[in-house]
Amino acid sequence: MSAVGYATPWSTRPGQRVELALSCSRSVESVRICRLDTQTAEFVTWPTEATSEPDAHRSFDHGSYLRLRAEELAKAPAVKGIRFELLLTRNMGPRTILEAGSLLLSLGDGAITLEMGNDRLFTAKVPQGVWLTVELDLHEDEPFFMLKSHDLLAPYEFKQRLRDAEWHLEGRDILFGADSSRNGHTLNARFAAIRLGTSQGPIAWDFPTLLPAGPILSSGGPGPLVLDVINQPTFCVTSARWDGSSFDPRLVPSHYDAIHCHDDDMGPLQWPASHRAVVPEDAKPGVYAFQVEWDGGYERIVFFVTSERASSPLLYLLPTATYLAYADEYLPDHLYEWKCDDRGHRFAIANSLKSLYDYHSDLSGVSICSYRKPKVTLRDDYNYPLCGCPHNLPVDLHFLRFCNENGIALDIVTDHDLHRHGTEALRGHRAVVTGSHPEYMSTEMEGALRQFAVEGGSIAYLGGNGFAGTVAFKDDLMELRRSPLESGRTWDGPIGEQYLSITNEPGGHLRSRGRGEFSLVGGAISLMGFDGARPFTRTPESHAAECAWLFEGVEDETFGSEGIVLGAAAGYEVDATNRALGTSSDTIVIARAADFPAGFFQDPSRWYEGGDEERAGRRCAEMTLRNLAAGGLIFSASSVAWCGALPAGKAMNDVGRITLNLLNHLSALQNRRPTPKPGDQTP
Repeated sequence: MSAVGYATPWSTRPGQRVELALSCSRSVESVRICRLDTQTAEFVTWPTEATSEPDAHRSFDHGSYLRLRAEELAKAPAVKGIRFELLLTRNMGPRTILEAGSLLLSLGDGAITLEMGNDRLFTAKVPQGVWLTVELDLHEDEPFFMLKSHDLLAPYEFKQRLRDAEWHLEGRDILFGADSSRNGHTLNARFAAIRLGTSQGPIAWDFPTLLPAGPILSSGGPGPLVLDVINQPTFCVTSARWDGSSFDPRLVPSHYDAIHCHDDDMGPLQWPASHRAVVPEDAKPGVYAFQVEWDGGYERIVFFVTSERASSPLLYLLPTATYLAYADEYLPDHLYEWKCDDRGHRFAIANSLKSLYDYHSDLSGVSICSYRKPKVTLRDDYNYPLCGCPHNLPVDLHFLRFCNENGIALDIVTDHDLHRHGTEALRGHRAVVTGSHPEYMSTEMEGALRQFAVEGGSIAYLGGNGFAGTVAFKDDLMELRRSPLESGRTWDGPIGEQYLSITNEPGGHLRSRGRGEFSLVGGAISLMGFDGARPFTRTPESHAAECAWLFEGVEDETFGSEGIVLGAAAGYEVDATNRALGTSSDTIVIARAADFPAGFFQDPSRWYEGGDEERAGRRCAEMTLRNLAAGGLIFSASSVAWCGALPAGKAMNDVGRITLNLLNHLSALQNRRPTPKPGDQTP
C-alpha cells in the first residue's frame, strides 16, 4: 500500500475539525474528502488544507518496555541494587532484560548473560515460563547477582558473586525489556515488583490492575519517581502471587500486579497531522474518507460524521467496535485458506500490525489497541479473504446506499459515541438500526440499548453474531479479553485473565453476565461458515395478522437467494433462538434458513437435551420478531449476510421489500410508555 494513515477524531460532528495523519511512499498530488455511503463516491467541497508537516514515510514503533529516566534517578539517593520479578515468555533471538548504565543483562539461546562495561561476567541457563526473582546487589563490600525460581516443583537458584565489578549509571536511563539503541526486538516477558535499593531504603513500583492514565509512580524513598510504560503493554495479568483462589482482580489486586510486555505491542501512534478539514455545519451524517491521490492511484482513509441532533426517527448505529476489533487481521494463510487476496492483510502482516483476533509473537493474545493507527482492512473496496466477498464496512455501506436510494433518512451514531453518551445518544429517535455485524459492545452500550427499548424504542438488528463480546473503551483505546469458553478461530486467554484492565469488569461473552444477545434480541450465533449462504423460508407463525405488515408485497415463501455475501441472505455467521439461554417466550420465529453446507461450524460446547438429533435440527438461522410492552419491537435478521442481500441501485427484491417495510413501520411506531425519570433502574 502506497499510503496509509488514520483520522482523528475517528468519529466527528458538524462544526468540528478532523485531521489526517499520513504515511506515504509516493509524491501526493492531492487529498480530497469523499462520502462513501452513496451509490458512487461523492466528493465534497469541504476546504482541506495541508499542514506544515511534509508528506513522508513514517515508522511503526513496535515493542513495549519500561523506563526509569536519568532525570528521575537523579532525584534518588545512590542506587545500590535492583530487584524485580520476571517471567520470560517466547523469545526468538537475542533480547535485553535490563540495561542500567554500564550493566547489561541479556537473553539469548535460553541463557542469560551479565556484562559490566566491556566485561562478560557470566552466562547461565535460565528457565522459561516460570516466575523468577532477579536481584542485583551492587554494594561495594560484596556485590552479587541472584536468580531464583518461584516454582516449588521445579526449584532453581543461581547466585554469582561480582567481586571485581564496577557499576556506573553515568546519568543514563534504566531500561527493563529494551536497550537504549532500540535496534533489536524488545523482550517478551512479564515484569512485577520492581525495586531499587538505596542508602535511604527501597524505592518500589507495583503495577495497578486498572490501566493507568500515565506513568507508574513509586512508593517509598524520595519522590514519587516516575516509571514510564512504553508502547501499551498488557496490564491486569497474573503475577507470582496468583494462586487461583479468585479470578477477580478487584478482590485480589496483589494477584494481578504484573505487566506483560510484547515485542510487537504498538501504542497509539503520534504521527503529525498532514492535512486537516473542518466539517461544515450543514454536513450530512455518514461515512467519509480522506482520498489520498498520487500519479496512478489512491487510497481512502475512513472517518465518520455523526448527527448533531435528531432529524429522523431512525438512528443507525455504526459498529466501530467491530471495525476496530477486525482491523489489520493477520489471517495467516498457512492456517486459513484464502479465497481472495487483499492488500490490507498483506500490509498488516508485512508491518506487524495486529488486530484483536491475532496473537503476539509469544502466542499470547492481542487484547488492546487504539484507533490511532492505520486500519488497512477498513476500506469500501475490501473483500474478506476467508469468504472472498465484502465484510463489515462495505456491507454496511451497501445498506446505507440502499437507504439513500430508497428515501430512508437515517441519523448516525457510532459505537464509540454510544459508549460515551449512553442513552442520551439515542434520545429523540423511535428506532435504532444496526449494521451487519455489531459483534462487540461495552456494558454501557448494551445497557443504553436495553433502556431505550424499555422506554418504548425499537431495535432493528440487521446482522448476525451481534451483542456478543464485551469490550471496554478509554479515550482512543479499546480492550477485548477472550475466554477459553469462547472457542473458535481466535486466541483463548486464561480464565484467570478474562477481566478487562480498563474497567476490571469481566470480559468474554455478555450473555455470561445476564446481558447480550439472547435476552436482548432473541438469538445468538448458531453457525459460522465461509461456503454458500442459504435463503430464508417463512414460518407458519409469520402469516399471523401481527406480522402482515412486514411481508407486504412479498409473494414467495422463500426469499434471499442472492446477495454479495456468499450469494444469499443467511450466511457467514447466523443466529438462532434458545429458550434455555434466555430467548423470551414472546419472541416469534418468522423465517428460517436451513440446509447449510457441512463446512458451517456449530458450537460443540452447546448442550441439547435431544442429543445429536436435536443438534442437527438446530443447524439453522432464525429470523425473529418481538413486540414489546412499551410499544416498540425488536427485529432480528439473524445473519451477517442479510444486508448484503439487499438490491443495488434502482432494483428491488424481497429482502429489500422486507427491509423497507420494517424501516417505514418503525418510523411510524409510537411510544406507549413515558420516559423514565432520572434514577429509574434499567432492567
